[in-house]
Amino acid sequence: MERLRAAGCVYAEQEAAVLREAAGGDPRALERLLAERLAGRPLEVVVGWAELDGVRVAIDPGVFVPRRRTAYVARLGATGLPDGAVVVDLCCGSGALGAAIAHRVPGAVVHAADIDPVAVACARRNLSPDRVHAGDLYAALPDDLRGRVDLLAVNAPYVPSDEIDLMPPEARLHEPRTALDGGADGLDLQRRVAAGAPDWLAPGGRLLLETSASQSTRTVGLLAAAGLAVRLHEDEELDATVAEGQRARCGAARPAISGRSR
Repeated sequence: MERLRAAGCVYAEQEAAVLREAAGGDPRALERLLAERLAGRPLEVVVGWAELDGVRVAIDPGVFVPRRRTAYVARLGATGLPDGAVVVDLCCGSGALGAAIAHRVPGAVVHAADIDPVAVACARRNLSPDRVHAGDLYAALPDDLRGRVDLLAVNAPYVPSDEIDLMPPEARLHEPRTALDGGADGLDLQRRVAAGAPDWLAPGGRLLLETSASQSTRTVGLLAAAGLAVRLHEDEELDATVAEGQRARCGAARPAISGRSR
């Protein structure tokens, strides 16, 4: 633990416990894992798993490590979601978000998609392999999902390109840039997700899009421009901001803009 603390690990005690568990009582294995961590590899990559919303998922090298704040998307998404609901984890990475929602709503039919083949392979370890699709956003999805998705849960990259170099080394050196870089203003992927959502959402279906507090006004604007009823959710404890857009139900008028929740 002292070596972890000396290396600048803020949660040295917790990390030491995770490393000891992964080593399974083997001192040589523990030393190897500790050396990898001290060399700067993310803890989740070193031990091969991460936890999101109480769910442990496999993490492979070169795959985006889910952040604690993304649990807020899972909690919001699971609220009111019935058994049999169709869920899509878009830009899924490891599939952690989809797995967390499936844990909360065991009867949900969870699909996932990512453009990165390494992420797709990892997600197939955490979700039903035949429901994890490779490709660019909606182009990856089976066409029979069009207009039938009850929940689109999305943590698309939203870091502005010029801010990538300001991120912690664990992220910028060990995670694929495509999983971090959201373009000049961080909203390139969000624009495409918002624009395409109405074609894929079922009537009354929801899009939950993780964003940042500083970008939230623009993210909400993208959802409103797509014709969705919008609401902003914030959780101070998790430092999480999520924009929600809902498609109108059949026969309903174009939805109005709602407020925010905390």
